[in-house]
Amino acid sequence: QVQLVESGGGLVQAGGSLKLSCAASGLTISGYGMGWFRQAPGKERDFVASISWYGSTTYDADSVKGRFTISRDNAKNTVYLQMKSLKPEDTAVYYCAADPSGLGRRPDLGRYDYWGQGTQVTVSS
Repeated sequence: QVQLVESGGGLVQAGGSLKLSCAASGLTISGYGMGWFRQAPGKERDFVASISWYGSTTYDADSVKGRFTISRDNAKNTVYLQMKSLKPEDTAVYYCAADPSGLGRRPDLGRYDYWGQGTQVTVSS
């Protein structure tokens, strides 16, 4: 059974930092591209960042460019999202997902086969 488990969310003040983790089981992430998405209350789930099989290619949404960094440790079967200079508009539930194509530039939700349950990030002003 495939599981993606996000952790590291919480409450932080604007300008602060958080690092999210996504630990996979039942799936070897080296065979997948990985992505982070987020969903704010009453809004659609939006792309945040994605990374290719071995991390050679990453792609970020314009809204997080220069502030968020996606990375992966295939030996630990874990993907990360380092978030800095957080803003109140970054408040959302953050989800990780696995894409069997392995490509790094994958902003489309429909390309991802497996999803985690999400972790809440709240940024106070």
